[in-house]
Amino acid sequence: MGRVHLSFDNGPHPEVTPRVLDALRRRGLSATFFVLGRNLDTPWGMELARRIRDEGHRLGNHSYSHAVPLGDDPRPDAVAQELERTQDLLDRVASGPLWFRPFGGGGVLGPHLLSEDSLRWLMARQATCVLWNAVPEDWLDAEGWAARALDQLDAQGHSVLVLHDVLPEAMAHLDAFLGAMLDRGHRVTDALPADCLPVVQGQARPGLEGCVRWRGPDMLEAVLSPR
Repeated sequence: MGRVHLSFDNGPHPEVTPRVLDALRRRGLSATFFVLGRNLDTPWGMELARRIRDEGHRLGNHSYSHAVPLGDDPRPDAVAQELERTQDLLDRVASGPLWFRPFGGGGVLGPHLLSEDSLRWLMARQATCVLWNAVPEDWLDAEGWAARALDQLDAQGHSVLVLHDVLPEAMAHLDAFLGAMLDRGHRVTDALPADCLPVVQGQARPGLEGCVRWRGPDMLEAVLSPR
């Protein structure tokens, strides 16, 4: 069947994240945890980030507050408050390539994901922007998300699955879901499909144009042109 990159957003959570990590360890699987700075900015948050790292998973930046998508955020200091603030915390516990996942608001893709300023920051930091193509809406349906996720994975060859390690009722079904996924022949991978990567190590990739709230028709070339 297909390849699956497992990802968990919005944590860490003091009760749910350890259960998620236990389930992944039992299955021998790796995942990416896109964490919120406001959760990381606690003693238990940093402890869990170290456990995520030590158990072989990847940590990524998912903004500090998760309140407003960057493309819609009017604050002049949004990059500092959302990206830099979170990355400063992550840099204390993780090293290696910087991965960032924008806040979509219900898994929606579009120009609200990034602002020009946030894109410049990603490029300057040689970051990789990771989107998604499988969103079973575990936050809306704690019981039915697993069946929906399996259907989505079955329908495509390479999936980036978004789950949330802050939902105790939904994540109670994680281990059973992982078993069913493996039984269907899906293989968990650290690799990512190209169509979920509008920025790779600071370089623009196809599809980026539709992920940014441009200020004017000429700004795409202005932002992306070499200095």
